[in-house]
Amino acid sequence: MKISYNWLKQFINTDWPAEKTGELLTDLGLEIEGIEHFQSVKGGLKGIVVGEVLTCVQHPNANRLKLTTVDIGEKTPLQIVCGAPNVGVGQKVPVATIGTTLYSAEGEAWTIKKGKIRGEVSEGMICAEDEIGLGASHDGIVILDSKLKAGLSCAEIFEVEDDEVFEIGLTPNRADAMSHFGVARDLKAGLIQKDINPELITPSVSAFHVDNRGLRIDVEVKDKEKCPRYCGVTISGLKVAESPNWLQNRLKAIGLWPINNIVDITNYVLHELGQPLHAFDASKIKGNKIEVKTVKTGTKFISLDGVERILDEEDLMVCDAEKPMCIAGVFGGKDSGVSDGTTSIFLESAYFSPIAVRKTAKRHGLNTDASFRFERGIDPNITEYALKRATLLILEIAGGKVSSDIIDVYPKKIEDCQVRLNFENTRLLIGEEIPKETIKSILTSLEIKVNNVTETGLGLTIPAYRNDVTREADVIEEILRVYGYNNIKTTEKLNASIGTSSKFDDHKLQYIIGNQLVAQGFYEIMCNSLTNAKFTELDSDLKAEHNVHILNPLSTDLGVMRQSMLFSGLEAMAYNLNRRQSDLKLFEFGKTYHQFSDKQSEYKHLTLFITGNKSKESWTKKTEPSSFFHLKGIVESALNRLGITQTSSSPKTIDVLSEGLSLTVNRQTIVEFGVVKKSIQKYFGIPSEVLIADFNWDIILKLVQENSILFTSIPKYPEVRRDFALLLNNDVQFDAIYKLAFKTEKELLKKVNLFDVYQGENLPIGKKSYAISFTIQDENKTLTDSQIDKLMKNLQTSFEQELGAELR
Repeated sequence: MKISYNWLKQFINTDWPAEKTGELLTDLGLEIEGIEHFQSVKGGLKGIVVGEVLTCVQHPNANRLKLTTVDIGEKTPLQIVCGAPNVGVGQKVPVATIGTTLYSAEGEAWTIKKGKIRGEVSEGMICAEDEIGLGASHDGIVILDSKLKAGLSCAEIFEVEDDEVFEIGLTPNRADAMSHFGVARDLKAGLIQKDINPELITPSVSAFHVDNRGLRIDVEVKDKEKCPRYCGVTISGLKVAESPNWLQNRLKAIGLWPINNIVDITNYVLHELGQPLHAFDASKIKGNKIEVKTVKTGTKFISLDGVERILDEEDLMVCDAEKPMCIAGVFGGKDSGVSDGTTSIFLESAYFSPIAVRKTAKRHGLNTDASFRFERGIDPNITEYALKRATLLILEIAGGKVSSDIIDVYPKKIEDCQVRLNFENTRLLIGEEIPKETIKSILTSLEIKVNNVTETGLGLTIPAYRNDVTREADVIEEILRVYGYNNIKTTEKLNASIGTSSKFDDHKLQYIIGNQLVAQGFYEIMCNSLTNAKFTELDSDLKAEHNVHILNPLSTDLGVMRQSMLFSGLEAMAYNLNRRQSDLKLFEFGKTYHQFSDKQSEYKHLTLFITGNKSKESWTKKTEPSSFFHLKGIVESALNRLGITQTSSSPKTIDVLSEGLSLTVNRQTIVEFGVVKKSIQKYFGIPSEVLIADFNWDIILKLVQENSILFTSIPKYPEVRRDFALLLNNDVQFDAIYKLAFKTEKELLKKVNLFDVYQGENLPIGKKSYAISFTIQDENKTLTDSQIDKLMKNLQTSFEQELGAELR
C-alpha cells in the first residue's frame, strides 16, 4: 500500500523527515518496505527556464528548421535551432539549457548538449509539452505567458510537486490503516509517545446541504446480512471533465492513473478515508430505484472491464428495477458507470459484509482497491461522512447541486466492542510494568474509550473500525506496539527448562535423511499442498471423489488438496528446466490428503525426483545420465541409514510408472520407485527421463522405532574374496543368486556383489554372463584353503542345481 507523505501531512502537522517518520511507522507495526521520491513532472523541470525569442529566421541548410536567438536572462542570448512550426519572435517559451536532463514518455533519460544541427550551433532546446512532461502534445512548442520574466525557473511557474511515498507492507489485520487518515491516526499515537502532541485534522463536511429534491432515487436493501449499511445521494447538473492538477498529482503519487473528475474523486476519498465509493450515472438507473440483493445463479453481467461474468446466487449485486448494475463492493458494471456525457449521478457509500465480498471477489478472480478494503472490514460509522466529503469535492470540482436527501439504510447498528483490561495480565504478557497513566494515555491516543478505572484494571470501548481488537490480549498488543517494543528491557536472567524428546521424533529423522540427500546432491523443495483437480485424471489410481475440495479456492488451479506428491514435484522440475537447470535432484517431505466416505485422511511422504545427469560436467570424468539403478542405490542408502535393511522387493506397475519396484517390510509397502511414464512427462513439458521414489513416511516412522541396533566388535581375522563367472538364462535375476547364496552358506558368507554383466557375442542364445564376488570371513579364526574351496564348491552346486548356472 502506497501512502503519500504530502497527503499524510494534510491530516497531521509534522516537520519530521520522511526517513524518521518511516522508522516510527515501522515501530508502530506499519512496516515501511521502501520510500520513493515522486515528482509530478519527472526531473522537476530542473534546468528549464523561461526564454524570450529575440530573432527567428530560416535555417540556411534546412527547410523545416528555424534559427533563433533566445534571451534566458543572461548577458549573451543563446542560439538555438528549433523545428517547431509555431515558433516566433517575441514569444516566451520554455528552454532546456545545456546539461539539462529530459525524459521520454517511456522514462528514458537524455541530456541536452551543445552541438551543431545542419552546420549551425545549437545551445539548448525550445521545448514542446511532451518533451518536459507537461502533456502529450508534440504539435509545437509551449507558449508561455508574455508577462513572465526571462530566466525564471519553469518549476516555479508550473508548481512541480515533490513528494515522498511510503510503501507499507500492511498486515491483513490492520484494516484501520488502509488509508491516509488511518495511518495519520496511528502516527499521532506514536508522536504522543515522543512527547509531541499534534492535532489530527479531519476534513470538514459542515458545508454539506441539500440544494433541491428534484432527483430522488429510492433504495431497498433486500439482503441486510450481506449489506448492513447503505447510503446514497444524487447530484445533478455536474460536468465530467479532467481533474485539476492537485488531484491528479495525489493519485499519481500512489500509483493511480487519473480517469475523470468524478471517478478520481471516488478514488481520492477511498485512499483518503478508507471508504470505497461508487458513482452511477443516474440516467441509466431504470425505475429510479436501487435494489441491493442477490440474483439467480447463471445471470449474466458485463463488468467494467468488458468481461461477461456468470453470477452466483451468493453474489450480492446493486441493481436497478430491471438489471444488475454493480457487483457490490467488488466491481462496477459497463453500462451503469460515469461517462463523458454524464450530467447527474447517484453516489453510493456502503458497508458490505467482509465474508460476502471476499467470496465473490475470489469466485470471479477479481482484486480491486474496493474489495481489498471491504474484505478486511472498513469503518461502518464513516459511511455517511465519506459520502458528504466526496459530494463536497464533486460540487467544488465538477459543479452541480445536491438533488436529494442522503438515504441511509442502517437497520441494526454495528456496536463497538467492550473489553476489560487487567493491569496484572498486562504486566505478565509484556514482561514489564508500564505505568497506568501511560497505558491510559496510549489507549486514549488510539481512540479507545476508557469507561471506568479501578485498582485492578480498565473498562474499555473499542471503536468499530478496530475489528481486530476484540480481546484483552489484543488491547495489550496495541499498548505494546505504541509504547515501543524497543523500550522493553531485556531480562538479565535467562530461564530455561530441559525438554525430553525421543531420538525417533519425526523432525529428527527428517533432518538425518535430509542431510544425507543433500550430501548426495539433492535440493529440498516445498510445494503447495493445493493443486489442480485435473491432475487426478493423469493417474487411474487416484479417484476424483477422493479429492478434498477447498470451499473458497484462490483459483481453479488451486482448488483441491493433493492426493499425490508426484504432480507438484513435476511442476517444480518443469519450472527449473525452463530456466536451464537440466540436472535436477529434488526431494520433499510433505503430505497427501484424501476424502473417503466416512472420513478425511492425510499421509506423510518423502518423495525424490531425479532427471538429467548423475553429476555435473567435468574434465575428470564423463557425464552419465541418471538411471533406475542410480535411484535404487539412493533409496537403499536412505533405508540403510534408518536401519531398515530387511526388505522384500517386487515389480511395481502403477499408472504413472513405466517400470518400477516396490520394497516391503512385513507386507507393508515402504517405498515405490521407478521411471515416470513419458506421457506424463510430456504433459508437464519435461523432455528428459524422470525418476521418482515415494516413501511412505508414516510406516517408516513406526519401523524405525521397532528396530534394535546391535553393536559388534571389528573382526580380528581377515576376509577372503572369491569370484565366479556364471553363465545363466536371461530370466535369472541377481536377487535370486543373492538369496540362494546366503541360504547355502549362512555363517561364513558376508557379502555378495554383482560387478559385471555381459550379453552379446560368443554366448549361447538366451544366455548372459554374471561376474559375482563373494566375501568370506570367520570371525574366530583364519580360514584355510580347504574351507574356502569347500564353501565355493557348495555355492557352485547350488547355483547349478537351482538356477541352471554354468561356471565359465
